[in-house]
Amino acid sequence: MNDKLTILYERLSHEDGRENESLSIEHQKEYLEEYAARNGFTNVVHRTDDGWSGTRWDRPGFLQIMEDIERGNVGQILIKDMSRLGRDHLRVGLFLEQLRERGVRLIAVAEGIDTAKGEDDFMPFRNIFAEWHARDTSRKIRAIFGARTAAGKHVTGALPYGYLHN
Repeated sequence: MNDKLTILYERLSHEDGRENESLSIEHQKEYLEEYAARNGFTNVVHRTDDGWSGTRWDRPGFLQIMEDIERGNVGQILIKDMSRLGRDHLRVGLFLEQLRERGVRLIAVAEGIDTAKGEDDFMPFRNIFAEWHARDTSRKIRAIFGARTAAGKHVTGALPYGYLHN
C-alpha cells in the first residue's frame, strides 16, 4: 500500500484576466477529485491558492507542496492544466525537473499530460504561451481602462460614495 500523498492542486487568480476561462476553485476540486477516484489515487489532499497569481511563487499552497516534496511524502500531483502551476515557463521547467529528480508524478488532467507516460513534446511551449497570454491580457485590460478614463467614462462598476451617476 502506497502511503505517499496524492496532491490535488487548485489555483485561481483574480488578477490574471482568465476568470471566465478558468474553473472556480470548487469546480477544480470536484474535477480533480473525480479524476483521482476514477484512476485509483488514494491518500488525497488539497493544496489550494485562491486569489494568487501564477506569476508569484510565494503562494501558500504551492509552498506547502514544496515542503511535502522535501519530506518525501508526495507520490503524484494532479492539476487541471499546466497554467495552474505558474506563468513563468523557466520556473515551471525547474519545478518539473525537481519532481523528476524526486520521482514525483505530475498529471495535468485537462491537457492529458502525465509525466509517468513521458513528457508531451509541446509542454514547454504551453507554458510559454500561458505566460505570454497572461501578459498580453493584462496589457489589453490596462489599455481599455486607459482609453475609458481618457474619454471620461466610468472604469468601475460602482461610484465612490458621494458621487452621482448621470
